[in-house]
Order: sequence, then C-alpha cells, then structure tokens
Amino acid sequence: MSKTAIAHFALFGAALIYGANYIIAKSVMPVPIGPNSFITMRVLGACLLFWLFSIRHMRLPETKDWWRFILCAICGVATNQLLFFNGLSITSPANASIIMTSNPIIVMLIGALLFNLKITWTKIVGVFIGMIGAIALLWMSTLDQSRMSSFKGDMFILINSISWGFYLVMVKPLMKKYHPLMITSWVFLIGLIMVLPFGGLGLQTIDWSVLNHWQWFSVGYVIICTTFLTYLFNMIGVNYLSPTAASAYIYLQPVLAGSFAFLFSWFLDVNYTGDITWQKVACTLLIFVGVYLVSKTEKVELPQESEIQNEVN
Repeated sequence: MSKTAIAHFALFGAALIYGANYIIAKSVMPVPIGPNSFITMRVLGACLLFWLFSIRHMRLPETKDWWRFILCAICGVATNQLLFFNGLSITSPANASIIMTSNPIIVMLIGALLFNLKITWTKIVGVFIGMIGAIALLWMSTLDQSRMSSFKGDMFILINSISWGFYLVMVKPLMKKYHPLMITSWVFLIGLIMVLPFGGLGLQTIDWSVLNHWQWFSVGYVIICTTFLTYLFNMIGVNYLSPTAASAYIYLQPVLAGSFAFLFSWFLDVNYTGDITWQKVACTLLIFVGVYLVSKTEKVELPQESEIQNEVN
C-alpha cells in the first residue's frame, strides 16, 4: 500500500474517531462525570501517553520559547478543551460538530489579524456565507424547545474553536524548531497544571462504582482515541498529503456525527437525533460553502488550514 493511501486511511480514521466522539463523550456528561473532571482525566491520560512515546525526542525548550509554550497550553489545551467539553455537555452533538467545521474560517481571520495575511474577495464572500450559517445555527439554539441544544453551549463550542485557531497560529514557529511530539508533550504537561484547579477536586467526588462498562469504554475512548490516536493519525496525513486534501476531511465530521447519532440512539436507547432538522442541514451547507471558498485559494505556505482538526476537540 502506498504512503498516500495510508495517509488517506489515517485521516479517515481520525475523522471517524472525531465523529463518534461527540456522542461517546456526551454519554457520560454531566452525569456521572462532570465536564471539568472529564477534561482533567483526558489531559492527564494523554499527557502520560505523549511523554511515553516522545521520550527519545524530549528536551527542554529554549528559555526564549517558554512564553509561547505557555500560550499554546492556554489556547490549545486548557481553554480549548474545558470549553469544548463544557459546551458539549449542555448542547447537542449535531450542533457541536457543525460549529467545529467553521475552524478554517476562524484560523484565516486570526492569521489576517495577527500577520496581515491578504484576504481576497473570494475569502470575504466565504467568511460572510459561513457566518450566516453559524449565526443562524446559534439563533435556532435560542428557540430550541427540546432543550437538546443551548445558545450557551453553542457559544462555548464556538469560543473553543477560536481558541484552537489561536493555538494553530502560535504553535507553527515551534514546529520549525522542535519535534511535534516533543511540543505536544510539553503543551499537555503545562495544560495539565492549568486544568487541575478546575477538575482535580471533582475527581474525588465521582462515584466510580456506578460507572457501567459503556461509560468506562467512553472514558478510555476519549483519552486514547480522541486525544492520542487522532494526533498520530493526522501527523501521518499531513506529512504525505497536500494541505487541501488534508483539510478536506473536516467536511466529514458533521456527516459522521449525524450517522453515529442515529447508530447510538438505537444502541444506547437515547435520542440523539431529535434536533437534526432540515434547517440545521441548511446551516451546515452554508458553512461548508464558506469554508470551501476560504480554503480553495489558500497557498501551501499557510499551514493553519491544513492543520484544522488535526487534533481535537
């Protein structure tokens, strides 16, 4: 099998993991595990795995780079993950997956703001169309009578996406100096120190004896698959494919999340599909069009968009 084929399989595997994560992670939040406690478990478990696998690449960052590592930990681990899980715990998996597809638009805007990157008229139209889809989705959340989604939860997911965008912009200079596994290991270790005050004490209040087999599986899935394996899969994908090909897999997330919603609704006997409407499908299509217009003329040297969704949520 060629390296290109392996890269496509890796990226599709990462997309599958992400798609299922919206349902699996939500199935244990906020009961029996609170979102902050779950994040602490996720960051701790992933940190141990990253350090284990990166030991031969490990070294201390240069003194002048510590501030960037700390900012990356704030945006890429602490803020990003705390807001994502807190948002997912009070909104629907469908809404969360749709909002996350706006990442390329957000990263492009951050790049333009911080580095004065040129924005063409095509990109401006793409941003406008994508914003219409995102705003319409947020507005519908305020009218949701089923309480499956919420404006507050959707805003948490959106801010999480913005935080992730800042991380992708700030981490790029480090990628030129250090091994990716080494960077991630330090970022997760610093991030662990930051999230402990939010969820560390909550771990003591969890009644572990009430967790069933599915819930234990969910915890392991989030730590091993959603956090650790997807990073490895995406490294393979981005290494052998063009930025356009790699970033295209973002479109699979809401599709796969919707498919898993139907599957898990039957398997778990919990309705995860009640808020999937044609209006939300229309919002998704608007965001897709916006992301396509923003991404299609991007040059290869702008790495942010090729790395969208290369880790998670």
